[in-house]
Amino acid sequence: MADIELDDKGLIVACSACGKRNRLAYETLGGAVRCGQCKQPLTAPGVPIELHQTADFDRLVAKSSLPVVVDYWAPWCGPCRMVAPELQKVATRQAGRMIVVKVNTDELSDLGQRFNIRSIPTLAVFANGREVARSSGARPATEIEAWVQQATQAKV
Repeated sequence: MADIELDDKGLIVACSACGKRNRLAYETLGGAVRCGQCKQPLTAPGVPIELHQTADFDRLVAKSSLPVVVDYWAPWCGPCRMVAPELQKVATRQAGRMIVVKVNTDELSDLGQRFNIRSIPTLAVFANGREVARSSGARPATEIEAWVQQATQAKV
């Protein structure tokens, strides 16, 4: 996973051309943004983002202009490890159209409790600050992409 930080205003990412760190505001994640230093185009991350703080989750889900796909998982879970490469494919192919994040339910158990996560892996889609779909179990990237598209078209 890439070195991506979250703060109160957005995602902090390094420009692939010059290395300069830039903030992608939550509210404009799907829009055209250029590096502040070299002016090369920047896009939303094409990798799953590992979240380590509940506040980061809350800010991202509440403010993101893109749908957020949440993977609730744990390191000891075999099916979670099976779905991880599929989520990597989704994040890469859908960069700029959705954000994929990973929530370790052992580390952030308060989120697991708040969202009543009873089995893992569980995938959830958040759009416009609310959960619009949920599914348990591992599935291939193409099915995840179709499921997210269906969920966001139906509920947004």
